[in-house]
Amino acid sequence: MGFSDYSQGMDATLIGQVRRFNRTVTQRVGALDEGFLARGRPLGQARVLWEIGREPIEVRSLRSRLELDSGYLSRLLRSLEADGLVVVESHDADARVRTVRLTDVGLAERAELDGRADELAASILTALSEQQRDRLVAAMGEVERLLVASMVRVDAVDPRDPGARHCLRAYFTELARRFDDGFDPARSISAGDDELTPPSGLLLVATLHGDPIGCGALKFHDGAPTELKRMWVAPTARGLGLGRRLLAELESRAAASGSRTVRLETNRALSEAIALYRSAGYRKVKAFNDEPYAHHWFQKELDL
Repeated sequence: MGFSDYSQGMDATLIGQVRRFNRTVTQRVGALDEGFLARGRPLGQARVLWEIGREPIEVRSLRSRLELDSGYLSRLLRSLEADGLVVVESHDADARVRTVRLTDVGLAERAELDGRADELAASILTALSEQQRDRLVAAMGEVERLLVASMVRVDAVDPRDPGARHCLRAYFTELARRFDDGFDPARSISAGDDELTPPSGLLLVATLHGDPIGCGALKFHDGAPTELKRMWVAPTARGLGLGRRLLAELESRAAASGSRTVRLETNRALSEAIALYRSAGYRKVKAFNDEPYAHHWFQKELDL
């Protein structure tokens, strides 16, 4: 998908406001300066130094965390290595895995950058009244949450994928902790790998910086409503609107498959999920299966 595709149908005024905000922020934080924080190195290098931290990190993890092109990150690391700030080396257990760590000089440079970043933040706040500071910090918190939400990817994956396995294990663990009588997947109505693989069904996994943080699934039935299964969002990602986004995407996928109705069952302990379903237009119906862990059954007619 090209950049122009994203703007199709988007309010031009909103796009203009976002661009103006971006210009103001980049200027105020010094991102346009040739040497970020007057240290003689560009913002990209400074950001990489900070993200590496005090412990070695795999290069692929660093690339995923910063969402950088592998070629660009390699150039940044070569520049930092040439300055004696980092060391890139092969992992002891697997020569194919590269790790990067800060040298003593790199640690000192990172500490200096931290100090100057604190001074920049203080200079921004100093020019404002106490009330303005509170408003700015609160607004920054909201902007940060929304920007993080915009970086989440939602993709259909094979249920055997490691990220999918992580989400499903975490989902089962949470259910076992929250349900009155625990949770045993073997007792529940099945939603196995084959059932969540097209054409029988599908599994969506949400990722942030490459880490799995949520999932949701569908089971398709010819001539019968589609079942919604395995809805879960990591505790660290709650508050980003991800549950609603997953639900909307699942409904869209169900409609695209020709389904007119989506239905689900849920446990009374999952009050947040119940509130989400009700607010999304699901109505309570009579039990349509014998799921032993269910207390409520919901259904929604899709707008095709």
